[in-house]
Amino acid sequence: MGKLTPKQEMFCLEYLIDLNATQAAIRAGYSEKTAKTIGGQNLSKLIISQKIQELFNERAERTTVNGDWVLQKLQKVAERCMQEEAVMVKGEGGMEESGEFKFDSAGANKSLELIGRHHKLFTDKVEHGGEVAFTKIERKIV
Repeated sequence: MGKLTPKQEMFCLEYLIDLNATQAAIRAGYSEKTAKTIGGQNLSKLIISQKIQELFNERAERTTVNGDWVLQKLQKVAERCMQEEAVMVKGEGGMEESGEFKFDSAGANKSLELIGRHHKLFTDKVEHGGEVAFTKIERKIV
C-alpha cells in the first residue's frame, strides 16, 4: 500500500467514527466548502479505502465485535424478551400469580426483525417473473 498524507490518514480515522465522509473530511482539516466533494473522492481512492478496511478489521479484532457477535446478542435479546413473566396480583396470602403472563413483544420483534434483515428474509421490492397483459380501454366522449 502507498503512503497516505497526514490529512488522508486523519480522514480514515475520522471516517470510522460515524461513517460520514463529509464530516470526516471536515474533522480531518479539509475546507467545509469542499468537504462533501473531498470526502467522496477520498472514499473512491483505493489506497484510502484499503486503509479504512484495515482500520475496520483492526477494530473488529481488538473489540471482538463482528457479525457473529451481533447476531448472537440479538438472539439473546429476542429469547430474553420472549420469556414469559407471570403477572402478579395481590391476593389473600400476599402476591400471587394471576394465571396470565407478559413478555416484551416490542424488544422481541425488533431483534427478530434485525436478524431477519441480516438473513434477507424480508424484501422491500416486488419481483415479478411473469408476463404483463395490457387491456385497451376505449372512452366515449358524450
